[in-house]
Amino acid sequence: MTHIGNFDLEKKAAVVAVINDSLSPLENSRKAAKLGADVLEIRLDLLGIRDSGLAAETIGKIKAETGLPLILTNRSRAEGGKWEGSEEERIGILKELLASFPRESGVDAVDIELSAGEKERKELISTAKKQGKTVIVSFHDFSKTPSFQEMEKIIEGAFRTGADIVKLAVMPGSMQDVLDLLQLTLNTREAKGPVCTIAMGKLGKHTRVIAPLYGSVLSYASVESSAAPGQLQANEVKKMMELLG
Repeated sequence: MTHIGNFDLEKKAAVVAVINDSLSPLENSRKAAKLGADVLEIRLDLLGIRDSGLAAETIGKIKAETGLPLILTNRSRAEGGKWEGSEEERIGILKELLASFPRESGVDAVDIELSAGEKERKELISTAKKQGKTVIVSFHDFSKTPSFQEMEKIIEGAFRTGADIVKLAVMPGSMQDVLDLLQLTLNTREAKGPVCTIAMGKLGKHTRVIAPLYGSVLSYASVESSAAPGQLQANEVKKMMELLG
């Protein structure tokens, strides 16, 4: 069974609200819950949180206030994030937070990039698995959509690292790129495992709603301000997915 916390992704795709710095983390999370988000992504890099103690306190408050499953992310600059510091520090705070909460509380999943340092990535995935947390291994290309074969290799490589879910976000240059991504989503979900696929920008905006129809298990959405090109607000995504589903 594929799940994030108590949300069963085998039954339906989850709308993931990205918690950034547009409001205070707690206000943002409260609003996300009111908008109908199923899961919250805590973006430490966008929140500017570098201290594990402050992060743990913030996560505890959000969890207590909303009761929603949480994904912990600290995105690297190489893949569109705003983390300022070393790779060791970036991964280190994630490991500390995974280990700082009892097994059934705190964050429920962690997102780590395929491009992260191999040693640090292995250690983080090992920590997450020991704590019973879901592992998302992600890949982002903000300039283009790799070829179909390249995307297949990216997904295969991410699963080999120990991913429970592979996230692939690309920038389409044509509608053919979008169609290729949707075809890949369908093929992968049936043959390899759970994926989250996103075509960013104007051309791919609709994939945030329709990709789940092809097998994408997560759809990322905004609360106040978008964290990625083409991101829609959580309530809009939720309503459209329910209409189509």
